[in-house]
Amino acid sequence: MTSLATRHSPLATSRTITVAGIQTSYGEDMQANIAKTIDFVREAAGKGAQVILPSELFQGPYFCVSQEEHWFAQAYEWREHPCVTALAPVAKALGVAIPVSIFEKDGPQYYNSLVMLDADGEALGVYRKSHIPDGPGYQEKYYFRPGDTGFKVWKTRFGKVGVGICWDQWFPEAARAMMLMGADVLMYPTAIGTEPHDAALHTAEPWRRAMQGHAVSNAVPVVGANRIGHETVTEVGQTFYGHSFIADQQGTLVESLGAEEEGVLVHRFDLDELDQYRAAWGFFRDRRTDLYGALTGAK
Repeated sequence: MTSLATRHSPLATSRTITVAGIQTSYGEDMQANIAKTIDFVREAAGKGAQVILPSELFQGPYFCVSQEEHWFAQAYEWREHPCVTALAPVAKALGVAIPVSIFEKDGPQYYNSLVMLDADGEALGVYRKSHIPDGPGYQEKYYFRPGDTGFKVWKTRFGKVGVGICWDQWFPEAARAMMLMGADVLMYPTAIGTEPHDAALHTAEPWRRAMQGHAVSNAVPVVGANRIGHETVTEVGQTFYGHSFIADQQGTLVESLGAEEEGVLVHRFDLDELDQYRAAWGFFRDRRTDLYGALTGAK
């Protein structure tokens, strides 16, 4: 196999991207949550971050633990969502890109969505979560339609960023689709924690390992940003387990947080080195798309 060591001309200037993930708790006050997120965005930018990922639905508590119709009032059209309108000028002032997770209302339809803000504060568009879970503590099908946008890779000022949302992160097809669209890095905003129906079920490690696997098999850095804290949307409540991380192209955790820490994770990657590494491994060269139909029974 060709050596995976990076070889650059002494005169060459490498393309780099510095990514960040935010881990924190959130309460019921949307404006307070937005202000808290902005503080962490500023902290990450101060550490050199260029693309900064808050966690899923940071506008409030994770309400999908139960089915309560009053939460629909917290959805907004994506261009006018308070999280988007508040963070857009911050992105512009700091010169950073921010994937903003929101509860979206589109006429009579509701989605778990993400708006990518580029470093000039402009919204590059919306992605609507493709995979919608439905189980104890994660009753999202009551609130959200399956996304109709297809997967998205955003060409930001700093590089091409693919973003899935929470449950998307468990599906290798989603990661591969974004890689085939040219992603330089994959990001997953998340809200995941305890399982109300089974106190003995702890998914923090499988959650990380699933995305570390995407990093390995696609030779790409992955950022996972989760929330922390105990939330009492229901009487029993739910505790979110954090463990946010940044993994490199080998799946190694180069930055990580535990179950209760608030903070930001920041890491820089050399995009030219990643391109060479990915080409040398041959995962995309050796794909056998001619066989996949036979394997799946598709015509």
